[in-house]
Amino acid sequence: MSKPSAQRFQTLIDKFPVLPPVFVLGDIGIDKYTFGEVKRISPEAPVPVLEVTKEWNKLGLAANVSDNLKSLTVNSTLCGLVGEDSRAGLLESLLEERGLKTWGLVRDPGRHTTYKERVTTATQQICRVDYESRHPISPAVTEKFRARAGEFVRDHAGVIIEDYGKGLLTQELLAHVIATFTEAGKLVAVDPSRSTNPLWYKGAQLLKPNMTEARMMVEALGYFKERDVATMATILIEKLQLKKIIITLGAEGMAMLDTEANSGLKLIPTVANEVYDVSGAGDTAISAITASLLAGATLEEAGWIGNCASGVVVKKRGTALCSMDELKEFYKSL
Repeated sequence: MSKPSAQRFQTLIDKFPVLPPVFVLGDIGIDKYTFGEVKRISPEAPVPVLEVTKEWNKLGLAANVSDNLKSLTVNSTLCGLVGEDSRAGLLESLLEERGLKTWGLVRDPGRHTTYKERVTTATQQICRVDYESRHPISPAVTEKFRARAGEFVRDHAGVIIEDYGKGLLTQELLAHVIATFTEAGKLVAVDPSRSTNPLWYKGAQLLKPNMTEARMMVEALGYFKERDVATMATILIEKLQLKKIIITLGAEGMAMLDTEANSGLKLIPTVANEVYDVSGAGDTAISAITASLLAGATLEEAGWIGNCASGVVVKKRGTALCSMDELKEFYKSL
């Protein structure tokens, strides 16, 4: 499929700033980057010694989705779980710096606030250090999130469920949120985790797995020999009662199927002409795709806009954002 016309592209993105806010539910955390140079090996052990020249923190996981929506001029309410620790305060400060709301956060003293530190040089990532809790949330915490969904559904255009498999998105909570937003006639978009039972996403309107996640979900449903992307998309549509699916294919672009369009599987090529770092590209894609659908785009048009936004961020180091100006410039460059 060819890209949207310049007029159609502009018409769609012009609607982003006036959309009702999006409810973003999922695992949240902080991405820390420690950057420097390696000039010697440690005398204590055969490991490199990094001489640090720069450190910075960024919003990560589902918080990066809200940050991407903000960068695309779309308002959102972030709903996620943090601990009772210093990193929870840091995450709140990062949200406030970006002009993002913090009232959707829920604190649980029994958990760590997710914190991922990436240690890198100009040429490679040396290691990653994770601080996190992964056990399922308690019934009491589940009830707090159920209440948040009921409180926000009326004034929000839809929900993006961002699942990183950290224990927040239990079967009970997913079923409740999907049903709450669906019954209200709101869009439900899911960026799935490969570790979650795919049946827990049943009833969502849009599912956006990558190719590896799609294959693992199909296998979890009992189809161990299927490798054709069209067949996998059809299986997921039917078994999970979806309306739309986009499977991201990395360097090969995106495959998508829309049951409401009756047009069969569509393929669009990748538009990234330079790839430096794919961290967070999926967050950017689901943000731009969801915003486009809410603005009235077809699934193919939304895929193209999501593809362009991802093409912007993969040229940057670390978890990155795509601004509206960058999106426009990237589209013009195609």
